[in-house]
Amino acid sequence: MRADRLLRLLLLLQQHPKLSAAAVAERLEVSRRTVLRDMEALSTAGVPVYTERGRGGGCVLLPGYRADLSGLTAREAQALFAWTGQAALAELGLDGALRSALAKLSATMPEVTRAQSAALSDVVVVDRRPWFATAGGTDALPALRQAVLAGHRVRVRYASNTSGTGARTLDPWGLVDHSGRWYLVAAHRGTARLYRVSRVERVDVLDTPCQRPDGLDVRAEWERLRTGFEAKRGAVPGVTVTVRVDPDQLSWVRRICASRLGGGARPEQLPPLDGDDWPRLRLAFDIRKQALGMLLGFGTTVQVLEPAEFRDELARTAAEVAALY
Repeated sequence: MRADRLLRLLLLLQQHPKLSAAAVAERLEVSRRTVLRDMEALSTAGVPVYTERGRGGGCVLLPGYRADLSGLTAREAQALFAWTGQAALAELGLDGALRSALAKLSATMPEVTRAQSAALSDVVVVDRRPWFATAGGTDALPALRQAVLAGHRVRVRYASNTSGTGARTLDPWGLVDHSGRWYLVAAHRGTARLYRVSRVERVDVLDTPCQRPDGLDVRAEWERLRTGFEAKRGAVPGVTVTVRVDPDQLSWVRRICASRLGGGARPEQLPPLDGDDWPRLRLAFDIRKQALGMLLGFGTTVQVLEPAEFRDELARTAAEVAALY
């Protein structure tokens, strides 16, 4: 315990080169006499510390002295400090805790390493959201994090896109940050499922212990659930359409399509038709309704050429929308 206390004392003085013995004692939760003994022990070990008596005195570390107690290389320190750009920490409610930890760690680093690491975190920004996409709601995330770590069940109000909004009691197993969207891996009535955190409207952490399978691997469970979800989506018939696009809006249409098409698809440019100055694109949609919604949203900027049956479906849908409004 004393070695740990001596280390804490040294780190404290590296952050505050001069503190009163009473202030040090309060921060380390020891007596003033213990502080003076620890200062003597550090001095005997060769650390340039000393005590000043009288008004304005206290525990002093020689200016310019800094011990690199972290053991981090310059590249390791830069990687750690750059990681603070992750918005995930703020969403988890841990950004303040990490900043505090890094501030303590920085006190153990040489000045050059600390300056380079801080500079990197100032110039590297991490934003993994697709273009034109808004960040999902994460208000429920801190409570879910606490429940997962504590191993407690939760009662949530969840807005499902299939069964509507309702209450569920879940066994939370883990949290996944996937492309800027958070998912809760949890069991409902013994069946593992994925829940989008942005659809969790309320969380109540219960006193009941969470039921977790022996040897649960959350990463493996996520991969299993994700594979099943993708396979299910693949079973839904999509549609590939050919469109002609207003040349003045081509760049904008391409950006929108590239950000919204599923499965990593990108709009494929085709040669224009003879005598037509409007370029053509081939667009592959995983979900037919997504295609209807997006193409109707483009208005007269985009004209669907084929397939013919999809053109007819698009016309019917447009007529229904016009009749509604």
